[in-house]
Amino acid sequence: MSKAEEFSQHIINGYSTKGDFITLGGAMLDGVPVGGNAQVNIALKTLNRHGLIAGATGTGKTKTIQVLSEQLSKNGIPVLMMDIKGDFSGVAMPGIEQPFITERHAKINLGYETKGFPVELMTISKQNGVRMRATVSEFGPVLFSRILDLNDTQGGVVSVIFKYCDDHTLPLLDLKDFKKVLQFITEEGKEEIEKEYGRISTSSTGSILRKVIELEQQGADVFFGELSFDIDDLMRIDENGNGYVNIIRLTDIQDKPKLFSTFMLSLLAEIYSSMPEQGDAGRPELVIFIDEAHLIFDQASKALQDQIETIVKLIRSKGIGIYFITQNPQDIPAGVLSQLGLKIQHALRAFTANDRKAIKMTAENYPLSDYYKTDEVITQLGIGEAFVTALNEKGIPTPLVATMLRAPMSRMDVLTQPEVDSHIASSKLAKKYNEVIDRESAFEILSNKINAAQEQAEKQADEAAKQKEAQKTTTTSTRRAPESQATKAVVKVLTSATFIRGALGILSKMFKK
Repeated sequence: MSKAEEFSQHIINGYSTKGDFITLGGAMLDGVPVGGNAQVNIALKTLNRHGLIAGATGTGKTKTIQVLSEQLSKNGIPVLMMDIKGDFSGVAMPGIEQPFITERHAKINLGYETKGFPVELMTISKQNGVRMRATVSEFGPVLFSRILDLNDTQGGVVSVIFKYCDDHTLPLLDLKDFKKVLQFITEEGKEEIEKEYGRISTSSTGSILRKVIELEQQGADVFFGELSFDIDDLMRIDENGNGYVNIIRLTDIQDKPKLFSTFMLSLLAEIYSSMPEQGDAGRPELVIFIDEAHLIFDQASKALQDQIETIVKLIRSKGIGIYFITQNPQDIPAGVLSQLGLKIQHALRAFTANDRKAIKMTAENYPLSDYYKTDEVITQLGIGEAFVTALNEKGIPTPLVATMLRAPMSRMDVLTQPEVDSHIASSKLAKKYNEVIDRESAFEILSNKINAAQEQAEKQADEAAKQKEAQKTTTTSTRRAPESQATKAVVKVLTSATFIRGALGILSKMFKK
């Protein structure tokens, strides 16, 4: 048996599957596809074990994501795609068969067809699309504190705020609600809070407010609010049995990693809490692709990273697969990287000594192979080629294989603006979520309470002023009373004396006569 035949059998044995599967492409040896049945098949059963798609810019990562999304959708599995660069929307339209695509598929013994897939265009910012929102209350005090990167003391204050709002039926919907409560417990409601929950330091509330403003400046004021997005709307299947490809347009938040981390953590936490345990379901319920994944971890606090790592470990039991896309595996924390079952490594380029060291470290993340010098082959892979290793149906890592990946069936370019507008205009979800709702919540209730208290205080002050004035008038009248009585007495005396003098004068005249 020749080396090529031996290798081919090695791949067939390693990637055969008895259940449902998707085919990524054909195996390569010495830079050439071996053809035949040496195809790289990934069991649907293991796609909830998460994954990594890595490689230098321009090596074909986006097309690999497109292929995976198409194959999942075709098998009735919905997809959620974080589209940071804005180059993924073409999956909604059929592609165009080109000679180079036909030739590629002939080499890997796969047929080719063009096909568009059901797509929803979503947004967490001011971009056009289906609005995805969440309320502050849905985060809860612990998660909200971790997002703000608060210390234990400040986190305790946040817990008091949530407890106070629960006890007094104050809905925390958006950031202005939270800021209003923060202001209230520091100023007007300080005595009330201290009586019920204990003293709160103004230095702590000031620090929390600054963190909230920082988050707000990255655009989180658009994300927090109603109507909260229902996770079930990510799980839709169209009338042809294809899973929806939900694309979240994130091109305007590349410089806002705090908002991106906040959104991702809240989404994963919501999915984890909402989805039932799947057990051994045989296929994932949803697969999430996170492009430019380093944005999640670059400015995330240690607490936030730990929270993400915990959710990644647990969420696969709910039938959810998470796939991180980045240039280098070193961008992903080791604790997360160790959880990723499927790894697709596109080419890396060595231009400096540091690049060569990084490539050697990257090669160590993959299984040893008798057929490849991994650190060398990584630098020689062409566009649309990648190293692949996965988990078989028993959860055992498959052999490392250089793979010529199949081409996408959908358009390998973005939608035009009129096409984007048309998709959103016809979306049922856009009609459901794009209406702005601002019902009475903590901001309005506390504002009314403060205004009422101020009006009552002003009324009491007016009444006190009137009473004081009345008391002053009464006192003045009382002081003047003796003078008035004395005057009357003097008048009376003078009047009596005049009368007497007059009477005596008359009598004297009578006696003289």
